[in-house]
Amino acid sequence: MPVNRNALIRYRTIDHCLKNRFRKWTLDDLIDACSDALYEYEGIDKGVSKRTVQSDIQIMRSDKLGYNAPIIVIDRKYYTYEDPNYSITNIPLSGQDLDRLTEVVTILKQFKGFSHFQEVSGMVQKLEDKINTSKNNQKRIIDFEKNDNLKGLDYLDQVYQAILRKQVLHITYQSFKARQPNDIFFHAYLLKEYRNRWFMLGKRDKDTRLTTLALDRILDLQEDKTIPYQENLAYDLENYYTHVVGVTVMENRPPEIVELFIDRSNAPFVLTKPIHHSQQLLERTSEGIKVQLQLMINFEFERVILGFGPSVEVIKPDRLRRRIKGLIRKSLNNYEKE
Repeated sequence: MPVNRNALIRYRTIDHCLKNRFRKWTLDDLIDACSDALYEYEGIDKGVSKRTVQSDIQIMRSDKLGYNAPIIVIDRKYYTYEDPNYSITNIPLSGQDLDRLTEVVTILKQFKGFSHFQEVSGMVQKLEDKINTSKNNQKRIIDFEKNDNLKGLDYLDQVYQAILRKQVLHITYQSFKARQPNDIFFHAYLLKEYRNRWFMLGKRDKDTRLTTLALDRILDLQEDKTIPYQENLAYDLENYYTHVVGVTVMENRPPEIVELFIDRSNAPFVLTKPIHHSQQLLERTSEGIKVQLQLMINFEFERVILGFGPSVEVIKPDRLRRRIKGLIRKSLNNYEKE
């Protein structure tokens, strides 16, 4: 049953009145209290009708909102709670409420790398404890993709704050290909997540090109106040990753038309979860489907294609078809070795 804000204010006002055992409450008293509360919180000065408050009391007595409030009338005039310890704020949560709160807590915990989460972490932990106590060891029904052991998450908020405050970062960074770490002065502009890994987009000092760095390859990160921060004036960051799968962008390479054939066993997966937002269905047969994409061909896209194994065939462009064919042949050679 949907409840509007004004009704909630009235319910809580009636509850507050009935919890006060040092005063006797007539219906007129409750009407006046509700009218005063609505004026105080919402600026409504037209008051509350007798019929409205009577209806509120009946709803509070019922199970419509789960209150089941033990409201009684003494001497046919005064309203009170039969149970002096009752309050609508003390009612236990339903199983459905607990399930929803569990989902909310799980979602909030995905942002624990940010300082914003630190401000509410205590509240989230208390809520989680309350849920676990109330659910009687009920098994979870949602499992979010996460990797708590991923390196670099402790730098997440530092980078966020540096972008916010326009502060240069002094980074000790070692890519997968580098034998030794390098010191970099970096102007960060954007944080990007891809498959549970976090990246930052920006540019090295005295460089005009944008670079994407993985947070899990950072060995040390400090703010540097000796170098002026260079704001981004040349790139549309909101659309920077539009034409790619993943985070690898080749700035001088335009998007290409790619056609793929997906066999019928995997066709439903590709149709319901497109490989890229540009995906279009070209043809559907008893053997499978043909789709077209317009994107930059990068490392991440190649990995997606290879992940389908024999279920996908690159039709065009020829360069990509030869590339995937060579990678598959190399993979086959690995298995043919004695």
